[in-house]
Amino acid sequence: MIDRTILVKFGEQTTQEQLQEIVERFKALKEHLTGVIEVNAGINFSDNNKGYQLVLRVRFEDQAALEAYGPNPNHQAVAALIREYGREDSIAANIEV
Repeated sequence: MIDRTILVKFGEQTTQEQLQEIVERFKALKEHLTGVIEVNAGINFSDNNKGYQLVLRVRFEDQAALEAYGPNPNHQAVAALIREYGREDSIAANIEV
């Protein structure tokens, strides 16, 4: 299995409502992706968040499912929304579990 975790930093103009919309849209991706075991998303409330407000996590069955995730049109729609709402930076990490 592969876990992918993404931390996203937004500009000051991004509202809590927009962040929550992204969380809900990201969680809904599970129905549109094959080879996905679990999808989690939430607003980061850590005091040591370095400005990264959103945490997105996907657990894939294998490398093939991870590779299919990127170009998936439903994933691309959420990625476009993240950019539209003011993404300034993101960090992604993939680990085998």
